[in-house]
Amino acid sequence: MQGSKWGQGMALAWMFWQAVGWADTIRLDDVEVVGRGSDLLGLSHSASQGFVGRPEFEFRPWLRVGELVEVVPGMLATQHSGAGKANQYFLRGFNLDHGTDFAAFVDGVPINLPTHGHGQGYLDLNPLIPELIDYIEYGKGSYYTQIGDFSSAGYARFQTVSRLDKGFVRQTFGQDHYYRTVAADSLDFGRGTLLVGGELGFYDGPWKEPMDMQRYKGLVKYTWEGVGKGFSLGANAYFNDWTATDQIPRRAVRQGLISRLGTIDPSDGGQSKRFGLTFNGWNDSRYGDTRVTIYGYYSDLRLYSNFTFFLEDPVNGDQIFQKDRRFVTGADVDHHWHWIWRDIDSGFTVGAQVRHDAIPKVALYRTRRRHILNPVRIDEVNQTSLSFYLQNTTRWHEKIRTLAGLRGDIYWFDVEDRYISANTGDRSDFQVSPKFGIALGPWYDTEIYFNYGVGFHSNDARGVTSRVDPVTGEPLRPVDPLVRSRGMEVGLRTSWLPGLRSTLALWWLKLDSELVFVGDAGTTEPTGKSHRMGIEFSNYYQPFDWLTLDFDVALTRARFEDVSRKEDQIPNSVGRVITGGITVDHPSGGFGSIRVRHFGAVPLNEAGTVEAGSTTIVNLGVGWRWRERLRISLDVLNLTDSQDFDIAYYYASRLQGEPGPGVEDVHFHPVLPRQIRGTVQVFF
Repeated sequence: MQGSKWGQGMALAWMFWQAVGWADTIRLDDVEVVGRGSDLLGLSHSASQGFVGRPEFEFRPWLRVGELVEVVPGMLATQHSGAGKANQYFLRGFNLDHGTDFAAFVDGVPINLPTHGHGQGYLDLNPLIPELIDYIEYGKGSYYTQIGDFSSAGYARFQTVSRLDKGFVRQTFGQDHYYRTVAADSLDFGRGTLLVGGELGFYDGPWKEPMDMQRYKGLVKYTWEGVGKGFSLGANAYFNDWTATDQIPRRAVRQGLISRLGTIDPSDGGQSKRFGLTFNGWNDSRYGDTRVTIYGYYSDLRLYSNFTFFLEDPVNGDQIFQKDRRFVTGADVDHHWHWIWRDIDSGFTVGAQVRHDAIPKVALYRTRRRHILNPVRIDEVNQTSLSFYLQNTTRWHEKIRTLAGLRGDIYWFDVEDRYISANTGDRSDFQVSPKFGIALGPWYDTEIYFNYGVGFHSNDARGVTSRVDPVTGEPLRPVDPLVRSRGMEVGLRTSWLPGLRSTLALWWLKLDSELVFVGDAGTTEPTGKSHRMGIEFSNYYQPFDWLTLDFDVALTRARFEDVSRKEDQIPNSVGRVITGGITVDHPSGGFGSIRVRHFGAVPLNEAGTVEAGSTTIVNLGVGWRWRERLRISLDVLNLTDSQDFDIAYYYASRLQGEPGPGVEDVHFHPVLPRQIRGTVQVFF
């Protein structure tokens, strides 16, 4: 797929046109943007915005699909459960849980799920097929007018390919019964191109209780392009069934009750499904450029978890069953035009977004070994959002350009609690979010940026209308429907040294309310105000066409506000992230990549008296290519066989025979032991 770089470059340049509105100052036929190695001077409107093209990540050794987000400098994806559950994400001092403050899109479709059975903003990237991702656009911070809910920490847009240079079949075998097959091809069909791809995977894992994962994915996409206009129509399907080894108490391992790969409740796990349709259309004329996305998808998750074991119910155990079934429909349309007066070039973008989540059933049950004991709460929810935005980008001088945007979001929540009528209700809320940015330069191939923006995340509709605790019967105070965030950043981007692209950003972010994980409920709950600040330094160096080096450092300080300094630390806020790698793609046919991922010690309670130690993982991939007909590769994941934590929490749980109140302890999910996987890929 190396031959598609020009197509990727044009697509990326085009996306920047739409994103920042400065394309009228760019000669697209002279610009090739293929990713982090590209010179984005004059294109980007912040130091923390960028693109990653497929050539930059196709040789990376992956443990899990969710690690695609780790192409965003400073971002981590971990897991505390089985391979079918959404990952845990970390960025800018956030434990994003499963996506609360990080927004993601696939072909323009928002895939965060509000009012979800397992976590607000639930973001499951498992349906993606990495081999069919063309490029990833990302931005950190709340400065982007076209991005709304769940984007305080940032966003990522995944764009799938429309055409393959060659069809392929890819087969991977690995330890612990790992099997993965991917096949895809594209062909001329009528006046357009038809892409068909699919994946199937099976994996038991190294766990004492085999994961027995069975995963199936499919993508069909038809694209037609005319002169200045075109459309694509895509359909995708995903199914996953698995048994999970959830986080385990450290004391159980130290006492020899289980191994670090063992489990307390072997019946945890789940099943996930997603089926969707997407339409993307575009038309460029002398009146401006119009983009339309229309989408609809069905999502179904059945998840069994036991976080506290026998704390709440000493007889049956504390396993819970979370059920979420929904239909999501929506549309996104924007129109861009510009005018030039003397030496001033100004572009305008106006857009509207609408989304409706029809959730006939979002429920929580008490269970024992996947058998329902009693319901805790069963709700039917309808949630609708309508958004409008206006953005202006103006080049006032060859070294001064500005971005000013205004976004308005209206939300309607309608909840029917089938057991407690007091929790039934409807509410609405509205927020206006201004955005501003200025770019100065370049001087010596260096630009300076200043950005400010207001963002938000929505809260679970059930919390918005609830007035009675379904477990205790005690009164509850409804939470605010929309939680405001404010962010600011000063940064620079430079390509002063030939072949080296570097960015430096100093940032600050404040939230009106934080969401933190609560072990005994298996969910999150809102807390008070918080703020974060940090520094990020990212580097991408390509001394030769066949050799790439990247190195990124992110340091963050995260604190609660309006509390004692002795109790102001935010649990699971990662303060130090260091990532780097070397990638080789030699003309002789050899290719490979070695990558290091490190994150520092993490506070697990507000006092900071309990920490999870740092984690360092090294992954290695090497391979050989013959005439673009055959690839053979070998991946060694966790090369040093690290036994660090993948993720950890601190809360009370109870094992059989322990005191009734339980024991406060660290609960962790280990890094997987060294994994070796071999792949054969045939092109046709």
